[in-house]
Amino acid sequence: MKENTVSSLIKILHQLMKPKTVIACCPGHISGYFKRVIGETIADTGSIGAGIVISKGVTATVNIAGETSICVKRKNFLGSSYEVASGSPLLDHALNHFGVKASVITESVLPLGAGFGLSAAALLATLTAVNHLFNLGMTGEDIGQCAHAFEVSHHTGLGDVAACQDGGWDIRSGPGIHGLIERKFDMPEPLYIVSFGPIRTPAILGSPRQMKRIESAFPQTIPESIDDLFLLSRHFAEHSGLMTREVEEVLHLCDAAGVLSSMTMLGNGVFAYGRNAYHALSPFGPVYECHMSSHGARIIEVLS
Repeated sequence: MKENTVSSLIKILHQLMKPKTVIACCPGHISGYFKRVIGETIADTGSIGAGIVISKGVTATVNIAGETSICVKRKNFLGSSYEVASGSPLLDHALNHFGVKASVITESVLPLGAGFGLSAAALLATLTAVNHLFNLGMTGEDIGQCAHAFEVSHHTGLGDVAACQDGGWDIRSGPGIHGLIERKFDMPEPLYIVSFGPIRTPAILGSPRQMKRIESAFPQTIPESIDDLFLLSRHFAEHSGLMTREVEEVLHLCDAAGVLSSMTMLGNGVFAYGRNAYHALSPFGPVYECHMSSHGARIIEVLS
């Protein structure tokens, strides 16, 4: 009788200690230039190119729930959050794939669909939290493989998941999660961003004509420094057919101020490097300050 009582108490304690909420975060990613690569499988389909893993990204709060619900929030400059979307086909697909039901709230200070890799960041942050919350037993590599497959199949991105697996500014020489990625961390100055709104990523990734033009603009050399990254990205922006009038105007003024800058891929915005970049961008709207991230997705809080 006593053994049964002790066993019951242990089970109750385990239930009480089992996490009810897990909060995870993942940095965003700005691509300076890219080229789609279609492999034999979805795992080796993706993109090659170069970009920067940025300190601002997505925080995902995941709770055990009877029914799945997804809320996408944006945080303003004052720190207040507001809902921008109820539901996410990408995240809903991921939760259904693993047969779990949860309440998910994703939050970012950056605008959606503007070239910051937020769909990949939201997916990686959510799956990192879900894996811990439901004890799915996935490694970080497993999570990355699943996130990459979901994003490619939904046409929301090609290489951001691979890039966001870790920090630094990245040179991706092979597509997919297992593709060769060189990461450099010699980027001490801040990065500043201005956005004029989204570009419809699925429409571009699904256009053979546009993808052919992007492929022809892809650089033939590899950047050796952060200056090289911006120069190659700028050449790509000018020759890929993706540059908008707003972006072109800002880039010309950055040139006049001696500021390294290029277009966010894929987004209607500009990212610029160094202390003088803020003053060059500030006449065009709210400016977001970021730094190079030193890490990928990670859990930041577990609540029982």
